[in-house]
This record gives sequence, C-alpha cells and structure tokens, in this order.
Amino acid sequence: MKRTLISELFQMEEKQVLLKGWIHKIKEFGNFAFVVLRDKTGLVQLVVDDVNIINQLKLEMSVEISGQLKKNEKAPGGVEVHVEKMRILGNIYYDLLPFSINQIKVQTTLENELDYRYISLRRPDRRVVFKVQQEVTEAFRRYLIEKGFSEIHTPKIIASGTEGGSEMFTVKYFENRAFLAQSPQFYKQMMVGSGFEAVFEIGHAYRAEPHNTWRHLNEYVSLDVEMGFIEDENDLMDLEEGFINFLYDHLKETCREELKLLNIELGTINKIPRITLQDVQKILEDVFGKSSPSGNIDAEGEVLLSKYIKEKYDSDFVFITKYPVSKRPMYTMPDSKEEGMTRSFDLIYKGLEITSGGLRIHDYEMLKGNIIKFGLKPEDFSFYLDSLKYGMPPHGGFAIGLERITMKLLDLDNTRQSTLLPRDMNRIEP
Repeated sequence: MKRTLISELFQMEEKQVLLKGWIHKIKEFGNFAFVVLRDKTGLVQLVVDDVNIINQLKLEMSVEISGQLKKNEKAPGGVEVHVEKMRILGNIYYDLLPFSINQIKVQTTLENELDYRYISLRRPDRRVVFKVQQEVTEAFRRYLIEKGFSEIHTPKIIASGTEGGSEMFTVKYFENRAFLAQSPQFYKQMMVGSGFEAVFEIGHAYRAEPHNTWRHLNEYVSLDVEMGFIEDENDLMDLEEGFINFLYDHLKETCREELKLLNIELGTINKIPRITLQDVQKILEDVFGKSSPSGNIDAEGEVLLSKYIKEKYDSDFVFITKYPVSKRPMYTMPDSKEEGMTRSFDLIYKGLEITSGGLRIHDYEMLKGNIIKFGLKPEDFSFYLDSLKYGMPPHGGFAIGLERITMKLLDLDNTRQSTLLPRDMNRIEP
C-alpha cells in the first residue's frame, strides 16, 4: 500500500490507509488510547484498541501504521484513523526527552533548543520558520530571473578580504593562508563586467565579528544582487522595493498555513521612504532626544527610527541614504555633489538593518586611488582591480541577510531562531 500523508486525509473518503510519522501525544484509557501521529504535513488522531500496541508506544518513536480512515466530527480535523497494525521504524533510547515538544509552549531556553535542534525542529511552529525561509529564497530567485538576472555561484575560499578589514576567518590552504569570504562582492562585480550585466547569488558569508547579540551571526546566508548599466542608487532601491512587494505577495500565496500558525499577517507595502542619514540623525535628535554615533545610527536608533516611520508613513521599511565615505567600503562610489558622502544606502525593516548596498566605483584609476586612500595596497586586490580596465559599466548592488529578513517577517526575537544550525562566537555544533 502506498503511504498517505496526513494532510491528504482530510479530503479523502473512508478507506484503508498507510501512515508514517512520529508519536506526538498519547492518552491512555485502559483498554484503548487516543494517539496523535505527526508527519511533516500535520497531525492526526489515531484510535488504538490493541493493548499490545499501546504497551509499545513511546513519545517521538517513528512508526508505520495501517488502519481504517473514519469520519468523526469530534476528532481534530473531523477524521481519525483506527489502527489495525503498527510497525516501529525508529526505536526510542531515552528516559526523558530533553524538553517537551507537544505542549503549547516550549519550557526551555533557546540555547537548549539549539543544542537539541533535531528535537526542537519536530515542533511544527519551529519547522515552519524554514518553510517560510525557503519561500523567501524562492521568491528572490524567481523575481530576479524574471527581471533578466543570472544566478551565479562564487568561491567562499578567497585570497583577500572584500572589505579590507580584519574581521575575517583564516584557513590553511595548502602552503598558503586564505580566508572565508565576507561576501561575493568582488566576484559579482566582475561578473557584471564579464557580460552577464545583472547577477545574483544565494550563498553563505562569514564574518569574524566578536559580537554575541540577538542580531549577529558569524555564518549567515546572503542574498546578493549586482546590476550594470544603471543611472544611480535609486535604480537599486527601486529593484529592492519591487522585490519586497513580490515577496509579500508570494508568501501570502505559498505560506498561508505557516503564517497562520505563527499568527503573522502580512500587510501591503506602501512606497518605502528614502531619507538621508543626516536627516535621520536629525529626526532621532528632535523627536526622541537621541544622539547618534558619527556617520551612522546605532541599534537603538534603528528601532526608534522605525517607530517614527511606522507612525508617519505607515511603513515597516525605510531606506537610509548617503552614508559618509569613512563608513563604507573602499569600492563605494563617492557622491560628487556632497563632499565626503557616498552613493549608498541601508534598508531598515522593523527596527533592524537587513540590507546594505549602493553604487560602486567602476573606473580603474578612481578605484585604485580610493584603495590607497583607505590605507590598502592595490596589489592585494589586483585580480579585482584589473577587471575594471576593460570597459566596466556603471553598476551597483546590495545584499539582504536571509536570517534577518526571516526573523523580522515572522516577528521572532533572535536571528538564531531563523537559522537552521547557527554559528556564533560560542556555537560551532551541532
């Protein structure tokens, strides 16, 4: 007999079925028991009246059961399966679970959940986070392919840092020292100039930042975009705004049940405000009495700004534009009209930066000079710098942190909740 998924039962007529899954709950009543079976698609009530089967049952064992599907209005979902045979597929070797996963809330810490990720992900409300995340990447890929972008896959073992900083993980590469990539920045720019014109990548990025906060990870997934023959950074913000709209529509269509389970209602995207950093700092000072660090805003400032934007523009998003040269990487295009500023931006979503982007320097001599201004050596970036010698068009791009955008979409409290197996300062397993 072919396996039936639990989600398929609720549209079927009464018949013999074969199910496979985990024992989620057990309620014994002497000679019979109500048992809840769980698979990746949902839960169903089983009726077991064989004492030999009841005596074998343990929470979370994986089983195969065959029985008769019956209609029952009192049962969850209006159906139940009367068990005739059971075969244990995965036995149990424990006295107690690390924590209960069949209660309304998990009574344990996030760290313990992550230690036993293979247990916590058995909870539907934990696992559906990654169904939504899957659809975020699907929407990103579909949106950009429809716009004529090409998907690329770039190396993650590299010879020099893209940001020119020290926050890099080193690896022994035969007889040489190499690094884990902070981003695909150099390579995606090179691919724009190689003839692809517009590219994207979904890949891992590594930052050796000594931060241990709810918003930082040392390994994360970056949704990267780079496009050529653009006029200015507004083309990039227009593209990302279009993606956010596309994403919301896509999630409403593909993740109805998941969003319902997590009690998330996605609204509509209005025009995303675009405000210069200088004006943002003035808003924070005038409205909240909040001073900002030079050339930036801090985490508290992002939260306060988002509160202001929500009240004034009814938007969960805001672009901050025109960051100073000193706060952007050496490849960022300076603003010719405003001394010391760059043609760059960040996107803040519900109080958290999820995107950084901007126009890039596409002229060889200009970039070479800028590398020197930053106190770096052009020869350390020769493979990248040389690619600008051969007619590199004006171009720019941005990157979205997948875990961060997932966290904010689902109103989670910590990026680790939207990371399958987090890597941070204190965690390198499981």
